[in-house]
Amino acid sequence: MIKVTATEVKNNFGKYIRLAAKEDIIITKNGKEVGRLSATKEEYEDDCEDSVIREDSSAYSFEKKKMSYEKFLEIREKSDEHEQYEYIDGEIYLLASPKVIHQQILLELTLIFGNWFKGKKCTPAFAPFDIELQRNAKKRNMVQPDLMVICDLEEKTAEDGFYKGVPTLAVEVISGSSRGHDYIKKMDLYMECGVQEYWIVDPENQEIHTYLFKDRKLAKNKTHTFKDQIKSLYFEDFSFTL
Repeated sequence: MIKVTATEVKNNFGKYIRLAAKEDIIITKNGKEVGRLSATKEEYEDDCEDSVIREDSSAYSFEKKKMSYEKFLEIREKSDEHEQYEYIDGEIYLLASPKVIHQQILLELTLIFGNWFKGKKCTPAFAPFDIELQRNAKKRNMVQPDLMVICDLEEKTAEDGFYKGVPTLAVEVISGSSRGHDYIKKMDLYMECGVQEYWIVDPENQEIHTYLFKDRKLAKNKTHTFKDQIKSLYFEDFSFTL
């Protein structure tokens, strides 16, 4: 059973209709239960019928049964166009709508990155922007960093118009509930798949953690507060204040 606010259901109605086919959705308003979304049939079959949806304030993970990358692409193809998914090590994560503070920080960082990298070979990009990462030929992943810097855009843009390379720098703005996901799963994935630098922006503690990877191992890390002069570990001349 999943509990969500009436506002969340209103803003993402299509998503919760599909989720209700697997388990009841309890709708709350001002902390009180005011309604329920339930399936009209006892059994419902779709591409993820053996999966369990785990509620999390930042993502929903289909994680009881791992599925193939091809199955993930099928599910995403059939999903609502406003829904954003990530696929990491066989598990699907349905990303929830970001909070205001997340968007405010992301906007400021995007402007800073855009101004600094203007006219340079490397260029910033921001979500939604699919990045396919491979641990090896059989282990394909799909993520959407909040913000990234790409240094091989022209060389790695395929004929279909999609980028097929690995960002040099990836940035994630985290929420309290996504800490484990971003600090462990994504850090390991980025490090192993060739990302050179990874930033975790923590609005709650007003910190930015920067990690430099070399030969797919952690080479250096540093923590800045929002009041500090924040410096990139990879782009030596790139520094700014929030």
